[in-house]
Amino acid sequence: MARPTNRYVCQACGGSFPKWTGKCEACGAWNTLVEEAAPEAAPKGLGRASGRKLEFVELSGVSAKAPRRFTRIEEFDRVCGGGLVHGSALLVGGDPGIGKSTLLLQVICSLSQDTACAYISGEEAVDQVRMRAARLGLANAKVDLAAATSVRDIVASLDAADGPRVAVIDSIQTMYVDNLDSAPGTVAQVRASASELIRVAKRRGITLLIVGHVTKDGQIAGPRVLEHMVDTVLYFEGERGHQFRILRAVKNRFGPTDEIGVFAMEETGLTEVSNPSELFLAERRGDITGTAVFAGMEGTRPVLMEVQALVAPSPLGTPRRAVVGWDGARLAMVLAVLEARCGLAIGANDVYLNVAGGLKVTEPAADMAVAAALVSSLTGEPVPHDAVVFGEVGLSGEIRAVSQTETRLKEAAKLGFSSALMPTRRGKGGEDTLKRVELQHLSDLLPLFQPTRQIARGGRG
Repeated sequence: MARPTNRYVCQACGGSFPKWTGKCEACGAWNTLVEEAAPEAAPKGLGRASGRKLEFVELSGVSAKAPRRFTRIEEFDRVCGGGLVHGSALLVGGDPGIGKSTLLLQVICSLSQDTACAYISGEEAVDQVRMRAARLGLANAKVDLAAATSVRDIVASLDAADGPRVAVIDSIQTMYVDNLDSAPGTVAQVRASASELIRVAKRRGITLLIVGHVTKDGQIAGPRVLEHMVDTVLYFEGERGHQFRILRAVKNRFGPTDEIGVFAMEETGLTEVSNPSELFLAERRGDITGTAVFAGMEGTRPVLMEVQALVAPSPLGTPRRAVVGWDGARLAMVLAVLEARCGLAIGANDVYLNVAGGLKVTEPAADMAVAAALVSSLTGEPVPHDAVVFGEVGLSGEIRAVSQTETRLKEAAKLGFSSALMPTRRGKGGEDTLKRVELQHLSDLLPLFQPTRQIARGGRG
């Protein structure tokens, strides 16, 4: 029998290679190959009699509804789909120092009021966790603490009749399985550690909350299979210098995806923000050029946010394009449509775009709000102060309809807005909660800004 040889595994994508190279041929990352012992080959020649025949059931059968644990933190329960499901595994990722450990410590201390809970840290000592709990006013919570990194010891502690029903693992990159030669944090260790922990959680009905580090690109560090193994993947987002934090569900087997929960980082920890629209617009000033209020949807929640744009003459040969909170490629598309389909001369200007409040917008419905903010900054004419804007812009300049229009309008009316710049409605129906200005083409937006004619092609531009 041939002796197994070592292999080189990419720590970014999990690709395996027989020899070391500077660049991973699978994902293109540089200097990410680490030598690991090759696993033993699986036995060959499994015959028909080697397995056990499966017992199939009908699809139309009735299954019991998954029981849930409520954390009493409404924003967290909302993102999880209405609470934590028994026997589920949740992966929480975010930038260093964003507040992942603080959030999960608050969650597990709240659950400990009626459930046996454990907090297992591989990054901090027990005294450090106690200091954070004291700062948050949670020193008297009935939570079992442990500082450990051995998965064998953790599984032995969880796999007991009197073991905890909810456990936090902080973080998965610090855990190791002792039958592997690779170091903690490598692809093999992360995959094996997560597999063992999830297996015991499913068998014992333990709700497992796992903290995961992220790469410089904002993705969960380690193999992509880690996100497939867990039931829910949550990202904790926000600017470290900003008080707002966004908890976003990017995968949820027990609830909707793209749902968000909004928190504010205070001296005593994270506090819930029940009405994020009102908070994000709290510092908005009326009749300011280059701003537009976008009526967006985050999961099932309508959120109003301010889109800010600044268009200024560029002293450089290649004008700058700076974007915060939106897709830079989508900004380039909107600028091209404004030039090619609406006759505006913007190419020689620097363009800066920002979504106020630290939010990250991904839906195409923000196209028209961005276009309105750009035209407002270019012309010096403000967008109507009492209007919200939403709609997708196509390459020919047409404004396309978006989903959940009525929900967006109701949220705008609740916050005192009286009009909406929006796509043409498909059919009839819906309550006229505010005045609707329906637009079919992006050029229909320009008459709202009278000085536009001066900077169109053939004018000053």
